[in-house]
Amino acid sequence: QRPVSVCCISLPLSGDSGATITDAEIKSLSETLFALDTNKASASQLTLDPQALVADSQTGSQSDLSSRPLYKYVDENTLFSRPTYAALLNLFDNYKRITGQAESFTSQQLTEQDTFLKETMLNTQLGRELFAFLYTKGVYKSEAEFIEDLKNMWFGLYSRYNGAMDSSGFEHIFAGEIKGGKVSGFHNWIRFYLLEKQGELNYYSHSFNGPWSGYPDVLGLQFHWDGYYKQVGSAVIGCSPEFDFALYSLCYIARPGKYCYLSLGGTQLILQTYTWDNSSYGNGKKYIGSAYPVSM
Repeated sequence: QRPVSVCCISLPLSGDSGATITDAEIKSLSETLFALDTNKASASQLTLDPQALVADSQTGSQSDLSSRPLYKYVDENTLFSRPTYAALLNLFDNYKRITGQAESFTSQQLTEQDTFLKETMLNTQLGRELFAFLYTKGVYKSEAEFIEDLKNMWFGLYSRYNGAMDSSGFEHIFAGEIKGGKVSGFHNWIRFYLLEKQGELNYYSHSFNGPWSGYPDVLGLQFHWDGYYKQVGSAVIGCSPEFDFALYSLCYIARPGKYCYLSLGGTQLILQTYTWDNSSYGNGKKYIGSAYPVSM
């Protein structure tokens, strides 16, 4: 039977000897990670004001149909003081958002990447659960290998425009970029909240809202970021940084370039991942191109 490539590891399909990662296992693990997300926002720590809901056919109209911000209240004092949130916040100002402008990192900024990986993946039960699963599947032989691969996969630089080393999976998904006069990537709720609070982002509408009654939830968002438009910027809302990072990492490793079917509180969530195929790291391993929730 033909092996299926799971990120960077060639694992046999069911029926052969050896390991495989099944849809059922992905759903089971995502439920476990959902239950372990003790750092997510509670209803008292996060209040949204979604306002206008538009049809998919209307998302390109660039019409501001919501007069108020999306985020009505975020308990920054409680949430942002937590180690994983603080580690994420330290990364946002390390990037030039316009593609074609080469990125370069100071030693301090490289340390901030290491701190983020340590805090989210090694210092939380949620992150350790993800590693334990991948370890039992033979994807990684040690925590050190796991962290090193995540660092390359997420933070390794590649070129989206004109040969400049201007992008990475982390920058694209978590921080957002500007390419061809439009917002590219940008799928993190904390980044959205901070830019909206600073007056740099104007929320227009949403085109889908997940069925969850609490957090995390999923929204498909239309907005302007300092003059640049995003037609649908979907994000998992209210989750911790470690949950966001773990789900995207799991799906990229297990279902690269495909739909990844998760289960959160008994409700299906689909993430779409993309590999970056124009360059690689290590022994032909693929960087993350993009990843985001899709409407159900």
